[in-house]
Amino acid sequence: MARATTKRREPDTAKRLNGDAVFRYLTTFFAFSILAILALMLYEMAGESMPAIKAFGWKFVSSKDWDAVQETFGALPYLYGSVVSSVLALLLATPLSIGAALFITEIAPGRLGSIVAPLVELLAAIPSVIYGLWGVLVMAPWLQTTVQPFLIEHFGFIPLFEGAPYGVSMLAAIFILMIMVVPIITSITREVLLAVPQSQKEAAIALGATRWETIKVAILPYGKSGILGAAILGLGRAIGETMAVTMVIGNAPNISLSLLSPAYTMPSVIANEFAEATTKLHSSALMEIGLILMVVTLIVNALARLLIWSVSREAKGGAA
Repeated sequence: MARATTKRREPDTAKRLNGDAVFRYLTTFFAFSILAILALMLYEMAGESMPAIKAFGWKFVSSKDWDAVQETFGALPYLYGSVVSSVLALLLATPLSIGAALFITEIAPGRLGSIVAPLVELLAAIPSVIYGLWGVLVMAPWLQTTVQPFLIEHFGFIPLFEGAPYGVSMLAAIFILMIMVVPIITSITREVLLAVPQSQKEAAIALGATRWETIKVAILPYGKSGILGAAILGLGRAIGETMAVTMVIGNAPNISLSLLSPAYTMPSVIANEFAEATTKLHSSALMEIGLILMVVTLIVNALARLLIWSVSREAKGGAA
C-alpha cells in the first residue's frame, strides 16, 4: 500500500521541479532583459551623440553658445540650470522631508502617522504636468506680485535677488521641484527610520534621554546613510524632471547668479527643441545632452541605492 502511494507522488514531484525550473529561467530572462534594454539605450544614445562628440569634444560642456542656424552647440547653460535648480530644491526639501518623516514615525499620536504617511506618498502620484500647470497659473503670478518684489526691495543688493520680478524664473523652478521631491524623500526616510532597531531607542531612553535627545543621539545617526540616500534619490528625480520645470523656469539659456532670472535645464531643451531639430548635428547635440543626463541620473541613483543598502544591512545586523 505504501509502495503504491510513493508511485503516485513521483510524477507530481517531477512536474513541480520542472515548473520551478521554468519559473526560475523565465524570471532570470525578465531580469536580464531589463539590463539589456538599458545597455541598448546607452549604446544607441552614444551612437547618435557621436557626431556632436566628434564636432565639439569637451567644449560641448564648457561652451554657452547654442545656435541651431550656425550649428554651434554648447550645453553649459542647461547644465548650470539643471544643477542649480536641483541642488537648491534639494537643500530646501531635505529638512522638510526629514521633519515630516520624524513626525510620522516618532511624534504623531495614535494612528495619525498611519493616516499622514499615505497622504504624503499620494503627492508623488500626481502627474508632473499638474504641478507645472499649478506652478505657471498660481505660483508664478504669486511670486511675481508678492515674493519677488519683497526680495528685490529688501535683499536686492545680493546678486541672488537682483533683477526684475518675472514670475517664471529659476526661483519658481526651485520651488516646484522642492514640492515634487518632498514626498519621495519623506517616504524613503520614513522607511529608514522604521528600520532603526527598537533596542537602539530603548537604550537611549533607559539612559534618561528625552524624546528629542533619543532622536538626536540614537535615531538620526543610525539612519544617516539611508537619509542621505533618500536625498540623493530626490536629487535624481529633480535633475530628470521635465514638464513642470519647463512650464515655470522661463526657458532662457542664461547663466545668471540671480534666482529671479529665467533659466533653462537639460530636460527642458530636449523637450522644446527635439521636434524642431532639422539637421543631424542639432539632433546629435540634443541626444548628447540626453546621454549626459542619463549617465548622471544612473550614477546618482546607484549611489543612493548603495547608501540605502548599507543602512539596511546595519539594521539587520543590529536586529540579529
